[in-house]
Amino acid sequence: MREHMLAGKPYKAKDAELDRMHAKALKVMHTFNNSGPEERNKRMSLLNELFGALGANSEVNPPFYCDYGVHIYAGEKFFANYDCVILDCNEVRIGDRVLLGPKVQIYTATHPLHPAERREEWELAHPVTIEDDVWIGGGAIICPGVHIGAGTTIGAGSIVTRDIPANVLAAGNPCRVIRKLNTD
Repeated sequence: MREHMLAGKPYKAKDAELDRMHAKALKVMHTFNNSGPEERNKRMSLLNELFGALGANSEVNPPFYCDYGVHIYAGEKFFANYDCVILDCNEVRIGDRVLLGPKVQIYTATHPLHPAERREEWELAHPVTIEDDVWIGGGAIICPGVHIGAGTTIGAGSIVTRDIPANVLAAGNPCRVIRKLNTD
């Protein structure tokens, strides 16, 4: 099922391999989310155990939640503020110097539109890519399959349902480009 999940094909999450991966992530997140502020080295070690890759000088403030963790690849100087959620049923690729405000949610998981397929517990997942130097304001939601270009700012509370180009300010529900940003 994991191969189907990562390929964007229908899969069932109630699978022995996926259950083991999720249980491991839950255990690591529990330890991370209950660690003290003075335990920075412990937190970094736990994040490196949880994520597929985590660049140098990165920081994640607890609480933090994800499905598996191993499908999250974050670059250098990545920062996630309090209460972020990344549902990584497919790959989440995050570039260098990406900033997530509090309560940002990144979803790769989705469900079939037809109720009969949902009753049979089929699910889908589409990768999310966030390029370098992106700032995502607090409470924003990034939907499955979205690609956000380098240097872009996503306004707080936005719901990003489609790709957003590089070097723009985008905001709203649905999120749309407000203006181009000066890159000088």
